[in-house]
Amino acid sequence: MQPSPLTSAVLFHLGPVAITRPVVTTWIIMAVLALVCRLVTRRLSMLPDGRQAVLEGIVTAIMGQIEDVVREDARQFLSLIGTLFIFLVAANLSGVLPGVEAPTGKIETPAALALIVFFSVHYFGIRARGLIGYLRSFAEPKLIMLPLNILSEITRTFSLMVRLFGNVMSGEFVIGLVVALAGLFVPIPLMALEILVGLVQAYIFTVLATVFIGAAVGRVAK
Repeated sequence: MQPSPLTSAVLFHLGPVAITRPVVTTWIIMAVLALVCRLVTRRLSMLPDGRQAVLEGIVTAIMGQIEDVVREDARQFLSLIGTLFIFLVAANLSGVLPGVEAPTGKIETPAALALIVFFSVHYFGIRARGLIGYLRSFAEPKLIMLPLNILSEITRTFSLMVRLFGNVMSGEFVIGLVVALAGLFVPIPLMALEILVGLVQAYIFTVLATVFIGAAVGRVAK
């Protein structure tokens, strides 16, 4: 029987804390990404080789996307948005590897990422407007909108989580079902589609996070 995506297999415990399979997979992805970033950023030069050119192209593309949304210097948001995008690409595509379940296909990982975005939005909003100015923005354009604006902060975070979780989980479920019914090689076209979906979902998640941050700092319309 297919395990529920709302539950995760517990591998071991650290004291009272249960460490699940998605957590361990996330740690491995983080370690691999940290190692790769360390290797590709060594010995940077003014005359870039192919490795450095690819790296600069990725960074430039992410910064351009941020500036298109937020309409100001992207460097202050690059570490968060860039890390989110690169991690999501790796996490979403990890499910294509044999024996690996994408951590974003379990509810806890999208929930954690959505919470990171939620708190980051308020952090950047307060830093840009000040605490009073940021809190006052929730009563715009009229005070009567205060409850709805607060509710919007919660519902859009929940939507961010569910969108990522639902798309990645459903893709893995369909591939697993086809493998069980039709054999190993038949689902290859579906796996190619799953790669595309993983890339698109990483892009959508990070763009929405950028839009939320831009709205918090007052650079895009809510």
